[in-house]
Amino acid sequence: MDKLKLAIVGCGRISDCYRDVFQKLSDSVSVVYAVDKDIEKAKNFAADFSCRYTDCYEDILEEELDVIHLCLPHYLHKPYSVLALEHGKHVLTEKPMAMSLQEADEMLEAEKRSGKLLGCIFQTRYNESVSILKRRLEEGIYGKLLTASSILTWNRPDSYYTGSDWKGTWEYEGGGTIIDQAIHSIDRVRYIVASDVEWVEASIFNRTHPKLFVEDTAEAQIQFQNGVKYHLFATNTNGFDTPIQIEFCGEKGRCGLIQDMGYSYLGEKYEEFREVKKSVTVGKDYWGSTHIMQLEDFYRAVREGGKPLVDGVEGRKTLELVKAIYLSAKYRKRIYLPFTDEKLTKEEMGKILFY
Repeated sequence: MDKLKLAIVGCGRISDCYRDVFQKLSDSVSVVYAVDKDIEKAKNFAADFSCRYTDCYEDILEEELDVIHLCLPHYLHKPYSVLALEHGKHVLTEKPMAMSLQEADEMLEAEKRSGKLLGCIFQTRYNESVSILKRRLEEGIYGKLLTASSILTWNRPDSYYTGSDWKGTWEYEGGGTIIDQAIHSIDRVRYIVASDVEWVEASIFNRTHPKLFVEDTAEAQIQFQNGVKYHLFATNTNGFDTPIQIEFCGEKGRCGLIQDMGYSYLGEKYEEFREVKKSVTVGKDYWGSTHIMQLEDFYRAVREGGKPLVDGVEGRKTLELVKAIYLSAKYRKRIYLPFTDEKLTKEEMGKILFY
C-alpha cells in the first residue's frame, strides 16, 4: 500500500495532536510539507519528519499531495479549502467548517467540482463512549428520547485572547465560547440525537471579558424535528476547565457523558464505560484523545472511496446550529431552520452582550 502524502498548514498549538498521529501512522502516511506564516514553527514541525517547510501556502498547491490538513484561524478555512480542492487535494479542516453558511456552501461546491473529499474535524464523535450511547439510544433501551442537555464551564482568562491576533473576534473567529469551545458539545448532541433541528432560541452575554466583543456565556433551547428538546449552557468564566457534561433523558432511563466517560442509569442499574481505543497522547485534555480515529477514517475514505463520518455536509449542519444560536441572540427571537445567514460584526453584537 502506497503511503498517503500529507501536508499540514498551521503549526500552532493543535499541531501537536497531528504530529503525534502522523508518527503513529507512519507506516501508511508520509508528511511531505509543513506550512506556517511563522517559518520557525513550520521548520520545527518539519524537523520531526525530515520534510520540506515553507511560510507560503501557494508553494504546496502544485506539489504531489493527497491530503492537506488545515489547522488555521477560522476565517482562513474557506479560502484555503477552496484553493486546495481546486488543485486536486483532499481537505480535512479543523472546526468550524467556515465563518458562514455561504462560505460552507462555496466549499461544498468546490468539493463537488473537484471530485475530492472535504471533511471537518469533530474528533469527539469518535469517542467509544459516544458510539455506545448512540447505539443504545438507537436500540431504544431508554425508551423514547425526550431531552438532551450539555453544560460547559471552562476558564479562558484574558491572556488566552491577548496572545492571539484572531481569537475573541467576530471578524476572524466568528464569535466566542459557542463557536470556539461549546461547538464540540453541540456536534456530539446533534450526532447522537440524529435529527435535523427545527428551531433555536438563545441568548449570549459577555460577563467577565470587557475588552472583547464576543460572548463568554451563552444558553440556548433547541428543538429537534424528532421532538427532542435540547438545552445548552456554556461559559468560559469559570475558574477551572470542569469536565463537560452531556445527558440524554428517555422515558425509561438516562445516559450521558462526563468529558469522555459514559454513564447509564436504567432502573436501579448504573454503568460506566470509558475510552479504551487507541488515542492521541498529547495536547490539552479538552482536545480529547481521538484525532487519530478521525484521521484514520478520513484516510480510509480517501483510499477506498465513500464518505468519512464527518464530511462537509455534517460540518455545515453543526455550523448552521451555531449560527442559529447567534442570530437568535442578535434578534431576540426564535430562529427556524433553514434560514439566511448573516455576517456578524462587533458593532452589532456588542449591543446585546453587555448590560
